[in-house]
Amino acid sequence: MAALAAFMLAGGAQAAEHEVLMLNKGEKGAMVFVPDLVKAAPGDTIRFVPTDKSHNAEAIKGMLPEGAELFKSKINEEFTVKLTAQGVYGIKCTPHYGMGMVALILVGDPVNLEEAKAVTHPGRAKKVFADLLATVPVD
Repeated sequence: MAALAAFMLAGGAQAAEHEVLMLNKGEKGAMVFVPDLVKAAPGDTIRFVPTDKSHNAEAIKGMLPEGAELFKSKINEEFTVKLTAQGVYGIKCTPHYGMGMVALILVGDPVNLEEAKAVTHPGRAKKVFADLLATVPVD
């Protein structure tokens, strides 16, 4: 019985995988990540799926928590990243960044929220990030 209880508790602690689609068109318009806001726990993985062609996922310099490494996927290729550092992660599709194709991932506590808010963005990405960052809970 104790072994079963330990197994059940261990199962609850397993990391989750979150799928993010990269689309030419979604409910929020053209060139979008769906969802564009992901709440994850440290150790979870994010799987970026290029449902439509000409997309990738790239971490934005200045929008990563301390200890997190920049990453960039290849165009048209599925990409998975494990996020262990707590904080806010800004993500862009390199070719469509100025069109507002961005996403925000919150891993645990938003320890780098102010730094992330200070990053400047081109075109429509500026408004999309402002809206996403406004939804992040602050203690």
